[in-house]
Amino acid sequence: MARMAVADGIEVMACTPHFMPGLYDNEAQTIRGHVATMNEELERHGINLALVTGADAHIRPDFVDCLQQGRILTLHDSRYVLFEPPHTNMPKRMDDLIFNIQMAGYMPIVTHPERYKWIEQHYDVFAEMAKQGVWMQITAASLTGNFGKRPQYWANRMLSEGLVSIVATDAHNTRSRPPILSEAYRFAAGEVGEEEATHLVVTRPLAVLENRDPTEVPLPVVFETATAKRGSFWSRLFGV
Repeated sequence: MARMAVADGIEVMACTPHFMPGLYDNEAQTIRGHVATMNEELERHGINLALVTGADAHIRPDFVDCLQQGRILTLHDSRYVLFEPPHTNMPKRMDDLIFNIQMAGYMPIVTHPERYKWIEQHYDVFAEMAKQGVWMQITAASLTGNFGKRPQYWANRMLSEGLVSIVATDAHNTRSRPPILSEAYRFAAGEVGEEEATHLVVTRPLAVLENRDPTEVPLPVVFETATAKRGSFWSRLFGV
C-alpha cells in the first residue's frame, strides 16, 4: 500500500484505525507505537512516505472527554479529528455533540457522509453542519463510482454545492480499497476546477498537518453549473 501510494504521488498518509467502544478498542499508545514502527520500516526500505497518527472515532457520549484525555487521537496531534456517525441511522442530538467538540477547541471532520444510508432523508443535516464550519471528507472512490451509483451521486452533489473540504482515500488494501487519489483529483478538477481540486487533496490536508486555524484555509467553492449539469439526470435516475 505504501509503494502504491507513493507511485500515485502521495507523500503523507494518516493511519486512522476505528475507535469504537466494544468493537474497536484501539489504544492511543498502541496506535502511536505501530505508526512509529512502520515509519522505521518505510525508511529502511527506502519508501518515501511519512505516516502520521489519527483515529476514525465513532460517535460516543464521552467523545469530548476522550479527546481531552488523549484517548481519541486527532490527526497528527492537531485540532482536527475524524468523526464517524452510525452508517444506518441518524443519531439523536448529533448536532449537540458536534457543537461540544467545536467548543472544546477541536475541528470535527465527518468521514464519508456520502456513504451513510440516511443521507437521502437527512441531506440537510450535512449541509447545515458544513454551514456551521464542520469539514466534510468524502472518499475518492465514491467520486469515481467505485462504491456504486448512490454514493457517487451524493459525493458529486456535495462537491458541487461546496460542502466538501477534503477528498481522502480511506484505503484498506491494494485491490478493493487502494490508496489512490489521482483518479478522484482528475474527476474533481473536471467538475470544480483544478484550483479547488488541489485544495481538496493538498491545501486543506496540509493545513491539518500544520494545525492551521480553519479560518486561514480556503473555503470550498459552490459550482452551480456543475450541479445543474448533473441535476436532471441524477434526479430522474434516483428520484432525489
